[in-house]
Amino acid sequence: MIIPVPVPPLKLLRLQPHLPYFSISQTTPLPPPHFLSPSLHKSTLFPRFKPTFNFFRVSKPEAPIATNEGGEYSSNVFSPELEDLSPNGVVYKKTLALVECSMFAALTGLVYFLSNSLSIENYFGCVFSLPIVISSMRWGIAAGRKTMVATTMLLLVLSGPVKALTYLLKHGIVGLTMGTLWRLGANWTVSILSCTTVRAIGAVGYVLISSFLLRENILSLITINIHASLTFMFTALGVHTIPSMNMIYAIFTTLVLLNSGCFIFLLHLLYSVFLTKLGMKASLRLPRWIERAI
Repeated sequence: MIIPVPVPPLKLLRLQPHLPYFSISQTTPLPPPHFLSPSLHKSTLFPRFKPTFNFFRVSKPEAPIATNEGGEYSSNVFSPELEDLSPNGVVYKKTLALVECSMFAALTGLVYFLSNSLSIENYFGCVFSLPIVISSMRWGIAAGRKTMVATTMLLLVLSGPVKALTYLLKHGIVGLTMGTLWRLGANWTVSILSCTTVRAIGAVGYVLISSFLLRENILSLITINIHASLTFMFTALGVHTIPSMNMIYAIFTTLVLLNSGCFIFLLHLLYSVFLTKLGMKASLRLPRWIERAI
């Protein structure tokens, strides 16, 4: 006989989802309510992107605002991007000076080349130093030096080293000396004496260079001719004496200085009138009798 044994009822297992362990700090702010709602609007999750375009606009140059060491704002700061390209900027003035120096050098070289080719150099000899003086008076001594060097290099290419050295000794250095002294405000006495000395040295240097190129001592020929002329004059006057070589050299030096001095004085008169007509009278230091005449 089978006796039934009571079986205890099985407890039903409760299946609970395994949730990850996380904790929210008390200081962490809760998200907004619309993030907790099951239905989120599309514009909330994906906000619209509105592109903005900044168009460039050319404006007047203004001084930028920057901070100094103390942290204060200052507007007296030079900005090359804004100031250099303006009419009063440094780059604009340097470019204008370079263009004027180039034009003066080209014009002087062309006129000197044509005057030498047509054998009319003596008629235009008074204007070859004028561009250097104008450049020195307008843009400074460095601009006058650049004009002289550019003209000399141009003549070196066009006419060769002889014509280039001739221009440099007889006109280039004279123009640079005159422009420098006028730029510094020197009076006419200092300017005429200095330019006369430079012109005389340039004339002697030109004679020496010509002697080297011609293989002939031109300076000796000049002194011999002066000695013969003085001997003839003394004989005609009834003076029976022979001039010494020291006397010949002194007379030669005096004649060269006198010739150079007269030429420089005429250049001062011509250039002062010309620069006055160009409106540069305020930059000149003229004698009173010249100012009254002008």
